[in-house]
Amino acid sequence: MSPTPRERARVQTEQDILRIARNHLATQGPAGLSLRAVARDLGVVSSAVYRYVRSRDELLTLLVVEGYNELGDAVDEAMDAVGGMSDREQFFALGRAVRAWARREPAMYALLYGTPVPGYEAPGERTVAPGTRVVLALARIVEEAWANDRLTLTHAAAPLPIADLERIRRDLGYQGPPEVVARTIFAWAALFGCVNFEIFDHYGADTFTDIETLFDHHLAQLAHTLGLTP
Repeated sequence: MSPTPRERARVQTEQDILRIARNHLATQGPAGLSLRAVARDLGVVSSAVYRYVRSRDELLTLLVVEGYNELGDAVDEAMDAVGGMSDREQFFALGRAVRAWARREPAMYALLYGTPVPGYEAPGERTVAPGTRVVLALARIVEEAWANDRLTLTHAAAPLPIADLERIRRDLGYQGPPEVVARTIFAWAALFGCVNFEIFDHYGADTFTDIETLFDHHLAQLAHTLGLTP
């Protein structure tokens, strides 16, 4: 059935609230979000906003979910574009998509991967699924390579937390051994670490003039660590 005018109006208002909140996020940061300020820019009294968003934390959760899903969609689109190409090229596409989205949406990226918002704790039942889309896409690349004997593995450089890795492997339905799981987690953490250094300017403003080439070098190093050889 087609949505009623009331339902369409509600959807539009919810979209407007998120749009305004994203503007405030970019100018004031997540700690400065205020439902009263959102209501003012929306042109309604603050009590009206509470019919759509119950609290500031609820608004933050809506933004977190939207951000994770936008990032996941960007990665999925990049992966679809290189379907059928090598495992290494798929990994490069994933990494470049993460960086490109972060550069387009630095405020949203900071909300997801920057300093935690004081007093806010994201509800796992709403944020874990969208928040793990990228690492699961990465895991699919690595597992597919392992399952088809395209992964070049060497011995681990140090002992592994086998019990934890086995639990994660079972939870994800992952077929690769603990060593493959560990490398996937390392690549996930390192990839976002590289993006964080760029987005939050940890390198320093004048340290690198060709940051894109540096990032591709990092991806190549991570691909080598994963065993995704050219």
